Amino acid sequence: MIQRRVFGTVFTLESAVAAFVFLVVLALVCHAVVRRRAGRQPTPSDRPQRPVLEKYYVGVLAAFAAFLVAWTAWQNHEEHRPPNRTPVRVDVMGFQWCWKFGYPQSPAKVSVTGTCRGKDLPTLVVPTGRPVELRLTSNDVIHSLWVPDLRYKMDAFPDHVNTFTLTLDHEGRWRGRCAEFCGERHYAMDFWIKAVSPEEYDRYLHGQPIGTGTGTAT
Repeated sequence: MIQRRVFGTVFTLESAVAAFVFLVVLALVCHAVVRRRAGRQPTPSDRPQRPVLEKYYVGVLAAFAAFLVAWTAWQNHEEHRPPNRTPVRVDVMGFQWCWKFGYPQSPAKVSVTGTCRGKDLPTLVVPTGRPVELRLTSNDVIHSLWVPDLRYKMDAFPDHVNTFTLTLDHEGRWRGRCAEFCGERHYAMDFWIKAVSPEEYDRYLHGQPIGTGTGTAT
């Protein structure tokens, strides 16, 4: 999954840079504390400033900042490359307190929902290897579609449509949830996202079930 790979790469690199900077600063602080420990009489410098040292300091910080900005922008570009084929579309509606998934390209007009109570969780079915455009909106308050394992999250607003495109490269099932506090049963507002083969997905669009746990189809 591109999103998860890019997120992992950026997080690992930026964490390593942050750790390196932290250790350097910690070492300098410890060195200063040891040099000026109690009982020692340091000789004050007669120089009001150190322009060469300050230039090096500013240069190193600028280099780190420029690198991180350029790296992050490049990875963001890699993550959001335009799809090489027309994406399939799924309409996602959040409501208090569950989800509804509609497939406007389905000849059978497949629509899936649930109550998000117990095991009655709706399943968002997508094909592997094909870009999928999710169009998110809300029927009442702000919700947020979040799939932690895949690193996808986007808010769903009333009277507004947010979109993002994902591509899953292998079959599987992952749990998603609402990441925006939306009321009394926010904690139970979960769903499944299930990636199936393109052939099975096409059969699903024609109204053939793919198994249990897909909520209530209408």
